[in-house]
Amino acid sequence: MTLSVAPAQAALTVAAGEYSVESAKAGQALMIGATQAGSRLVTVGDRGHILFSDDQGKTWTQARVPTRQLLTAVYFIDDKRGWAVGHDAQILASTDGGATWTKQFQDLAREAPLLDIRFLDARHGFAIGAYGALLETLDGGQHWQDVAERLENEEQLHLNGLTQVKDAGLFIVGEQGSMFRSSDDGQTWSRVQGPYEGSLFGVIGTGQSRALLAYGLRGNLFRSADFGDSWEAIELEAARGPLEFGLAGATRLEDGNLVLVGNGGSVLRSTDDGRSFSVFNRADRIALAGVSGLADGGLLLVGQGGVHLASAKGKEVQP
Repeated sequence: MTLSVAPAQAALTVAAGEYSVESAKAGQALMIGATQAGSRLVTVGDRGHILFSDDQGKTWTQARVPTRQLLTAVYFIDDKRGWAVGHDAQILASTDGGATWTKQFQDLAREAPLLDIRFLDARHGFAIGAYGALLETLDGGQHWQDVAERLENEEQLHLNGLTQVKDAGLFIVGEQGSMFRSSDDGQTWSRVQGPYEGSLFGVIGTGQSRALLAYGLRGNLFRSADFGDSWEAIELEAARGPLEFGLAGATRLEDGNLVLVGNGGSVLRSTDDGRSFSVFNRADRIALAGVSGLADGGLLLVGQGGVHLASAKGKEVQP
C-alpha cells in the first residue's frame, strides 16, 4: 500500500502539536470507521488519522487532521461534505471529500467520546456518544446543541449506534440493549423495549421499508421489520459452530447486500435483506471495526492492522 500526506487547508487556527502525526505507517494503525464519499474511500481511526483513496484502496493519502484523539466514526452526506467524531467529544468536518478537515466542536469537560454521527441533509445532523450524549446541529455543524433531554435515558447509558430507517425515522442503540426511535427527524424520541439486555454496538437500516438490524456482543444480531415494534433473533453459524464474536460495523452495498464485521476476523453477508447471513472468518482472526464496499464487488475492511482489501467474502487480497 502506497501512502502520501495531503497538504493542510484548515479554516481554523490549530497549534502544530494538535495535528495528527504524519506517518508512513498510518495505514497499518488501528482504524475504526470506513465510508464512501462518492467514489472516494475514507477511513478514520487512532491518533486522529484519516486516510482517503481515489483508486479503490490501491494507494492512500493521509489527510492532515486537527486532532490526535481517536476518531470513532465518519459519515458523508454526499461526495464532498462529511463529518467525523471521536474522543474529547470532538466533531470534525470536511467540504472536499475528506482531503482536508476542520474542528467544529469539542467538549473536554465531558471526558467522553462521541461514537456515531448521522446527517439527514447537509444542515441537519445528530451525534451520539458515551453517557447518553446527543448533540444536534441545524446549520451544517456551525453550532451544536446538547439535546440529550429528549431521550428517556436517566441512567445516561452509552449510545453506540445511530441510523436512518427507510420510511420510518431515526434509530439509536446502546448500552444494556437500550433503544430509542424518532419519527419526526429527532425532535421527539421514544424508548423501545428491545430483545436483548447486553450492549448493542451498532444499527443499520436494511434498505427495505421500516426494516433494520441491531448487533452487538457475542454475535447477537436482531432484525425488525416494523421499526422496532417486534424483533427476530438471527442465528449465525460459522464453520466451527455458533458465532460468538462481537459485531462492530456494518454497511449496505450498492447491490443491496448487507455486510457486517466484528472480532475474530468475522465477515457476514446477507443477500435477503438481513433475514439470514453467510459467515466467513478470516485466517488472521484480526478484530474488524468497519467495512465499506469496493467497485469490483470486494470489501474494504478496517480495524486491527489498519486497512485491508478483501474479496466479497472477506478474504485478503493484495492491492
